[in-house]
Amino acid sequence: MIVLKTTQDKLLAVLQSVAGIVERRHTLPVLANVMIRKNGGAIQLTTSDLEIQIRTTVELDGDKGSFATTVGARKLIDILRTMPADQGVSLESSQAKVILKGGKSRFTLQTLPAEDFPLVQEAANFGPAFSVPQRTLKLLLGQVAFAMAVHDIRYYLNGILFVAEGKTLSLVATDGHRLAFASATLDTEVPKQEVILPRKTVTELQRLLSDADVPEGQDAPAIEMQFAANQAKFSFGGMEFVTKLVEGKFPDYNRVIPKGHQNSVTLGRAPLLTSLQRTAILTSEKFKGVRLNIEPGLLRVAASNAEQEEAVDELDIDYAGEAIEIGFNVTYLLDALSNMSQEMVRMELQDSNSSALITIPEDAQFKYVVMPMRI
Repeated sequence: MIVLKTTQDKLLAVLQSVAGIVERRHTLPVLANVMIRKNGGAIQLTTSDLEIQIRTTVELDGDKGSFATTVGARKLIDILRTMPADQGVSLESSQAKVILKGGKSRFTLQTLPAEDFPLVQEAANFGPAFSVPQRTLKLLLGQVAFAMAVHDIRYYLNGILFVAEGKTLSLVATDGHRLAFASATLDTEVPKQEVILPRKTVTELQRLLSDADVPEGQDAPAIEMQFAANQAKFSFGGMEFVTKLVEGKFPDYNRVIPKGHQNSVTLGRAPLLTSLQRTAILTSEKFKGVRLNIEPGLLRVAASNAEQEEAVDELDIDYAGEAIEIGFNVTYLLDALSNMSQEMVRMELQDSNSSALITIPEDAQFKYVVMPMRI
């Protein structure tokens, strides 16, 4: 039976859209596979790692009838990558194997039964669905994802907090040393819902979401979201994405964001970024500290290392407040500035022991808090 017939580029794109969560090594061999379910011309591809499940449906040529199997996802992708983009390819079933044909090439691959594939049990009671443009969510994720913790024992920090309330969707990430907050306006009002999405889900959404410009008069591609007590579901671009949530109580981010700092300086993002990058060259691997001296008209950035080398860089700034000397982990500043695209940033400071607030002028929807460090 010819399960599907199409071109290399089309089949490769569909496989790559679902294969991001597939681990090469797994305790369950079937989880290294993609489940292919055929119903007439509709082909449904599903992958899972027991916590996340991605499913997409496409219309492709092939014999009529129904069929289901699972085959190694990475192996299929690796083979397809070696073929020309416009080449016709077909997948045929033969006993307990499938045969991938393209041009004069033929690959016979082992399969595992579709009934052995462990599908994620979807939650029974999801909250109300709401949607935002894919581009908006991708932007929000990009503004906060870098502040997520990595392998923190406080597992609720290894992800992003989603808060939907009224007409606002807010995303928050923190690793205990810095916190990033970004929000967007929703088209419809939703009751308050708070969930923590795991790091792997965040990474996969960033990979899959589209941020392409949309011609005037056309609707931007949207992503629909639904949250349950222990699961989130996303639907976009013919895909359905179900993920387990991180359980735990996320820190009260409103208490962390400083209010009423006395001193504020607005300066160019790019000059500050390059100044920090230059100075960071003389920090050591273990100690990434830089010292910022802010005084009327001048910002001095300095760093030194164990070899008694020192870097000093100066920027002219429009500032008339009191002189402040404060130390930071330079990586935390570089992460934030590298993930922005705006020309100007505002830095609000109180003293050398209080956290700094970095915002974007004329945009109250982004806030970045970074703790000082002793230098």
